[in-house]
Amino acid sequence: MLRLITDFDGPIMDVSHRYYYVYQYCLEQVKPPNQTISPLSKDEFWQLKRSRVPERKIGLLSGLNATQAEDFARLRKYTVHSLPYLVHDTVIPSAIATLEEVQKLGIDLVVMTMRKQKELNVAFDKYDLARFFPPERRYCLPNDYVKTADVKDKPLLMARALKELPTATDVWMVGDTEADIVAAKTHNIKVIGVLSGIRARNQLECYEPDFITDNLQQAVVKITSLIPYTRL
Repeated sequence: MLRLITDFDGPIMDVSHRYYYVYQYCLEQVKPPNQTISPLSKDEFWQLKRSRVPERKIGLLSGLNATQAEDFARLRKYTVHSLPYLVHDTVIPSAIATLEEVQKLGIDLVVMTMRKQKELNVAFDKYDLARFFPPERRYCLPNDYVKTADVKDKPLLMARALKELPTATDVWMVGDTEADIVAAKTHNIKVIGVLSGIRARNQLECYEPDFITDNLQQAVVKITSLIPYTRL
């Protein structure tokens, strides 16, 4: 049996709109009414995010002073994953068709995300994604979980999944961040980084995934080209 473990945000969901709305909101909250700032365009902002430019520096580049930039960074961290803003997430155009194809091929699908349960449910309900991932194939964080860092938390989630899931002949991880790559490598799982999420190619290359593709669709094509169909 071939198993595909996929991250949620990045391979399946486009979070760039949410992140940009939160960026705009935090700028407006931090600056006084009479202060002129220079908000970045969405493309400029997302390029900085994908290059892992710190929030404080993004605030400074937007015209905030040092103190305001610190406040901006704190407010952004508190706000970005809050439920009211999750409505701005959209499904990556090719993701649904790719998940449908994976199911047709008989590949065992698992989702593994740093979202909390209530955050995952918002997208599952809106886009009918439960049909791809039954409850026993969903690995997310409990609603009361206190996060530390994704590169620490995700390997723990991976360990739990590997303990609970049935044995598979081949296991692949697809994700868009260093946390996905670290989680996979920690447990000797082959991993593909995708460029449809929050990290640029040079950021993913630092963590040496087995392959890098543009999106989940191309990742599945790569995996199935390496695994004879009779083994699926």
